[in-house]
Amino acid sequence: MEPNNRTTHTVTEFLITGFDEVQHPKLVGAAILLVLFLILIGSITNICVIAFNKPLHTPMYFFICSLAMVDIVYTSGISCFLFHFGSSMEPFAIALMAYDRLIAISYPLRYHTILTNTNVCLLILANWAVGCMLASLLTGLVNNLPFCGSNKLPYSFSLIIVSYMKIVYVVIQMSSSKDRRKTFNTCVSHMIVVACFFIPKVLIILVTRVGLVLTLSHRNGLVIGSTLGPSLVNPLVYCLKTKEIRGRLKYIFKRSDISPNM
Repeated sequence: MEPNNRTTHTVTEFLITGFDEVQHPKLVGAAILLVLFLILIGSITNICVIAFNKPLHTPMYFFICSLAMVDIVYTSGISCFLFHFGSSMEPFAIALMAYDRLIAISYPLRYHTILTNTNVCLLILANWAVGCMLASLLTGLVNNLPFCGSNKLPYSFSLIIVSYMKIVYVVIQMSSSKDRRKTFNTCVSHMIVVACFFIPKVLIILVTRVGLVLTLSHRNGLVIGSTLGPSLVNPLVYCLKTKEIRGRLKYIFKRSDISPNM
């Protein structure tokens, strides 16, 4: 057996070089910062609209708030812990929203007794606790490993299926086409969010499996797109597709446009 000549050493900092190959790295960085700013503004807007309007203090909107907070952590975190925390929290938050739609459609008369505000808060806290434990485990494992390479990093940093299978089954059993259409419309926003989160990640897996050769910049672009894209779409979807949030925003803007009588 050949002796292992690689020596371990202590690394106190890393250099992120994922976009050194692009022609205009400053322009790319500015575009990423702009997207992060839009995500932050959109997510905070949703949180504030829901928090300061008591009629919106219902299970679905609490889950929307949780998703908005996850989006902020996931896209703005620059540490290993926060990235893994956000990446594990995002599908959990989407799964809770799928569970909400499952109860609303399958057991409409028991919805408010099953998903009380207390139960919803406990589910959200449990969701964040599980995400924190997973991120801590991954970060702890990496932190204890010896490091023997360069400090330059060429990087840029279900429950859901079962719920929707049940929802589709319940919708198909409805006798009225009007009821089916109405029920389906209540899930459109969440289905868009699910698609925006999972489709880019599936495409990345397929690209790597078929052996398509990509440059480092292209790979990092796909990773960033799959991370920032869904978080950018989420607040827009809920602002535009959710009637209550859209109505509150219109009311706020109309009030701001009214000038006081002189």
